[in-house]
Amino acid sequence: MQNVLVSGASVAGLTLAYWLRRNGFAATVVERSPAVRPGGQAIDVRGVALDVLDRTGILDEAREVRTRMRGMAMLDGQGEELWRSTEMTYSSGRLESADIELLREDLAMLLYRQARDAGVEFLFDDSLTTLDEGAEGVRAGFERGQDRTFDLVLGADGLHSKVRQLAFGPEERFIRHLGAYVTVFSTRNFLDLDNWQLWLNDDSATYCLYPVRDNSELRATLGFRSEPIAYDHRDTEQQKALMTAGLAHMGWETPRLLDAMRQAPDFYFDSMAQIHMDRWSTGRVALAGDAGYCASPLSGQGTSLALVGAYVLAAELGGADGDHPAAFARYEARMRPFVELNQALATANQGGMPSDEALEEAKNGLALDAPAG
Repeated sequence: MQNVLVSGASVAGLTLAYWLRRNGFAATVVERSPAVRPGGQAIDVRGVALDVLDRTGILDEAREVRTRMRGMAMLDGQGEELWRSTEMTYSSGRLESADIELLREDLAMLLYRQARDAGVEFLFDDSLTTLDEGAEGVRAGFERGQDRTFDLVLGADGLHSKVRQLAFGPEERFIRHLGAYVTVFSTRNFLDLDNWQLWLNDDSATYCLYPVRDNSELRATLGFRSEPIAYDHRDTEQQKALMTAGLAHMGWETPRLLDAMRQAPDFYFDSMAQIHMDRWSTGRVALAGDAGYCASPLSGQGTSLALVGAYVLAAELGGADGDHPAAFARYEARMRPFVELNQALATANQGGMPSDEALEEAKNGLALDAPAG
């Protein structure tokens, strides 16, 4: 049995590890955090990605914990309502759709349970430091644990992938900034929102607020437009200062919201960006999800790409009878058109929602069962 190291207990990494086990591999997941990461925004699962959840055995549970928004209102930068809708929200699309929106942490926990119960090994509170490929495998060095050798290493470790850096080179070769920075955090529902989403927007900044956990908690996604900024990815105080400066001019509840951000235990900050690469594999190493083809939250399809990409990669490896170069090539051939369709959702109409037609084509742009040959 071949042993495979997956870097990142993300949606992509957990899905990948589960389906590697289902396809006959020994799978180990290394994750920097001490457990599956809590927090995060509400994410969408659409089209063919719903079939991945179904095959993974968690679709019904995912539907049970979906968000229950009744609609949304758009406000100007001073909090005056411009319009409202009870038919759609910007975060999830049309409310009558068969697609689902749920919290990232809820989906991750469902996937983690399936992977754990399938026999996946987890190395929490650790991360990769080196990758040295030889004729028989890849020797992986870890920050805390001892070096180990794996037949394959798969990077599912996000926009700032360590696997990508080690195997393909520095991030700046592959990242494309989309002109904005975003933060996500949770706080108490001090606005008393009842399954109702609010957006505040002006020419330079925007944010979205919505209640979760039976309206007891508020999730906030704040963003400001900017050219690329040099900052320390580990310095959360610097990131909070950047977000404060980017939104300081906005009115309404913005000061209260920024104060909540500074106190939030689950603060997340990053650029709106995409990853574009000529290839997603080299030797015995390959990438999945945001590590290889991040579409950015602007696409609304990052989670679906992660689920589908992980499933396809595991399936191709499972059907290759040990020929990983052929599996990686088939994975790329199947996934690239799907990735391009979904990345285009974020770039073709920046600042607005994609058309229903474009979203329908993108979310269903791949068949999970590959044709013979």
